[in-house]
Amino acid sequence: MALLDILQQLREKYYANPYPQAAERKAQLRALRQQLLAQQAELYSAAAIDFGQRSASETRMLEVLPTVNNISDAISKLGRWMKPSKRHVSILFQPASNQVVYQPLGVVGVIVPWNYPIFLALGPLVGAVAAGNKVMVKLSESTPALNKVLKQIIETALPNIAIVVEGEADVAAEFSALPFDHLLYTGSTAVGHHVMRAASAHLTPVTLELGGKSPVLLAPDANIKVMASRIMFGKACNGGQTCVAPDYLLVPVMSLTSTVEALTNEFQEFYPNGAADANWTSVINERHWQRLCKLLQEAQAAGAEIISLAGEVDFADSKRRMPIQLVINAPAHCAIWQEEIFGPLLPIKTYENINEAFDFIRSQPRPLAFYLFTDDKALQKKSLEIVHAGGVCINDTLVHVGQDDLPFGGIGPSGMGHYHGREGFLTFSHAKAVHKKGRFNSGMFGYPHMRPKLLDKLLDWLLKP
Repeated sequence: MALLDILQQLREKYYANPYPQAAERKAQLRALRQQLLAQQAELYSAAAIDFGQRSASETRMLEVLPTVNNISDAISKLGRWMKPSKRHVSILFQPASNQVVYQPLGVVGVIVPWNYPIFLALGPLVGAVAAGNKVMVKLSESTPALNKVLKQIIETALPNIAIVVEGEADVAAEFSALPFDHLLYTGSTAVGHHVMRAASAHLTPVTLELGGKSPVLLAPDANIKVMASRIMFGKACNGGQTCVAPDYLLVPVMSLTSTVEALTNEFQEFYPNGAADANWTSVINERHWQRLCKLLQEAQAAGAEIISLAGEVDFADSKRRMPIQLVINAPAHCAIWQEEIFGPLLPIKTYENINEAFDFIRSQPRPLAFYLFTDDKALQKKSLEIVHAGGVCINDTLVHVGQDDLPFGGIGPSGMGHYHGREGFLTFSHAKAVHKKGRFNSGMFGYPHMRPKLLDKLLDWLLKP
């Protein structure tokens, strides 16, 4: 069936039931949670096939668990989210009432990336269903095994609510040009430009969840032995293929040696068998493997010091396994400083004073995440005030995305709009202003023939200098 026909089919189903009640939406979410849990073993197997090497525990912890938590949070709070919010009415308009009613938008489109295909398909779906919408989901062509299971989960749990489509880049382009009532895209900034341009033809509102170069700033007081495990966790998850993974590390020049030592120790403790460890995740495909190899080799040729945390990289590895590579003080012209890395390369740049570090961060496009390691409360406050980022973790990395009651989204080149939790419900709802009067209308005193009797005197009083 043509994509436009699928959209029209869902739109007709939406208009047949344009405002599902809370009980109906909760039932849909429970069905999705139940189907997800029932087929989780199939998801773990499929993820290992698509990535080449990815442990069930990684998929379970990073994708299935946060999705289940997201669904449960929506079910428990949906009644409060749907409740109209009362607003103040000026004395000039009394007697009357004001409220904001949260109305489903209609049909929402969701474009899913390959790096977290479960979480990033079902997360937006949860928000859209909670808000009462129908949904079209475009899955990534890079995860065919997972797509098969996800399609079965979604369409079994949500018949007549959500439809899954697949296809290559041409299908994604056609999908982004459909006249949705809202479109959410997760992926690269480069493709985000094309998605927004295509959506503009129909003035389709978009939420863009992009990426960028998320910095980690180690302040001079940071205890690297304590903090190294938190940095390594964020960088090593999914083999570094995470939109909010630490992209580069800013370290006081005097702390460089101890930082390298601490990160090395943590990686080797996490993955005793290096990149061959069963808990390590492979690079998704050959194209991304070649891209990462090129970034690494260019930086090395330009004079950067390369430190592999678990043996030399086998550039011919058919399983595309690369341990974390520390890239020390690569020259500024290297592509590793220009492009989002999205893999197991971690550039480290040293600084002499903290303001130098802040200047460097602010000279770059605004990132999706910013990670600060310090116990200095004044420095924490200053950082929150002067650094723009989609989200922030202080003394940790990555885990802010798993907070059900915090919004997730970028800023500028790293995205626009939010979802997760209540913000997801609001993104996929229209906040409709409603002003309501009874039989008596105080506005009649503003009608032309009534003004000389009362309104002009009132205006004289209200607008007195």
